[in-house]
Amino acid sequence: MLTTVIACFIIGYVLIVFEHQLRLDKTVPALLMGAICWAVVSLGELPLINHLHEPDSLEHVLLHHIGKIAEILIFLLGAMTIVELIDLHKGFAVITNKLKAGNKMQMLWIICVLAFFLSSTLDNLAATIVLVSLLRRLVPDKTERLWFVSFAVIAANAGGAWSPIGDVTTTMLWIGKKVTTVGLISTLVIPSVACVLVPMLIASFKKVFRGPITQPDHMLNLSGKTDLVASSNLMLFAGIASLIFVPVFKTITHLPPYVGMMLSLSIMWMISEYVKPEKNMSVDKKHHYSAHQALSRIELPSILFFLGILLAVGSLESLGVLNQLAETLDTYIPIREAVVLILGVASAVIDNVPLVAAAMGMYTFPIDDPMWHFIAYSAGTGGSMLIIGSAAGVAAMGMEKINFIWYLKNISWIAFAGFLAGAAAFLLMNNFY
Repeated sequence: MLTTVIACFIIGYVLIVFEHQLRLDKTVPALLMGAICWAVVSLGELPLINHLHEPDSLEHVLLHHIGKIAEILIFLLGAMTIVELIDLHKGFAVITNKLKAGNKMQMLWIICVLAFFLSSTLDNLAATIVLVSLLRRLVPDKTERLWFVSFAVIAANAGGAWSPIGDVTTTMLWIGKKVTTVGLISTLVIPSVACVLVPMLIASFKKVFRGPITQPDHMLNLSGKTDLVASSNLMLFAGIASLIFVPVFKTITHLPPYVGMMLSLSIMWMISEYVKPEKNMSVDKKHHYSAHQALSRIELPSILFFLGILLAVGSLESLGVLNQLAETLDTYIPIREAVVLILGVASAVIDNVPLVAAAMGMYTFPIDDPMWHFIAYSAGTGGSMLIIGSAAGVAAMGMEKINFIWYLKNISWIAFAGFLAGAAAFLLMNNFY
């Protein structure tokens, strides 16, 4: 029965990869995979372990995974709603009107720098959602925009790796007292920069990033700028402040991030109820600027896709498959740095959260040991190699309908080059000191 669960996961993964060839929305195999994996576990009465690696009942283990998944989905829903509220009030136009579309390489620098630092302040998921919404206005042509979105994912994952609140895995290591804030930042900021700079260097030689950005005439008025409404500035700054407030709230209260996101969303919702985008606005027209309208614009299939993926991965984790894989690698590969590199590559295929959880259960290194920092880097940036390898990638895939095969052909090798560059920088720094 264990083989059946693994086979179900592999088949579901293959169906997701070839969604366009099969003309089947990726959400369908993801939900099927998650539900069937747990059904096989239940019917086969397979022994399960909880997050403490102790034997536990199906009900308790499944409830734990649903709780963790719910935290992520609630956070995602809150962040996407805030972003949509800003967009409804034309808040992003405040930025786009001040930015010149101009040269593609200049735009790539702007996007990657924003993604790198936004993800370290917010997290890579929220930063990606914000930047994809921004790119929809800066780069109207979707063929061109997919390249910028892909590089934003690479930069967001790299930026999240050196911050304790920038990625789920770094937060796990931070809360688990494996790393400290100062230790993590001082050790990983240079490797993370290298992880972004190398892909950008490669991009400078690619034809797609040469010349001006295509700007269709029908998307601009005579002045070349988007018309703002009275609430544009307020909603932009309130929205960014509300997203930045989430990690601050978490640091102060020690509550999960989704609680802070709920508070931020409620404040943004309240502001949207009382603000007046236009003078003498009718009730019907005000609805177009409301939170209800923002919620209707959220793509729920991408949320359900995330649910299915995490449920399936949770079944493998609870069966001990991931722990066995990690232990096998540690047995047959004596160089632990190589094991961590493999973990980083694996995080592009399997969610990095259970992989880091397995590593935390395997090793007993002291706090701020270089191996914990290397694990944080590898798990945080390795997911960029596949579009479904990170929360940021999954969000971008759902929002922009990025083809898995297209990303694999065009972006994966670039992300891999950046991953290796950052890893080399880390190892050189570690050996030097």
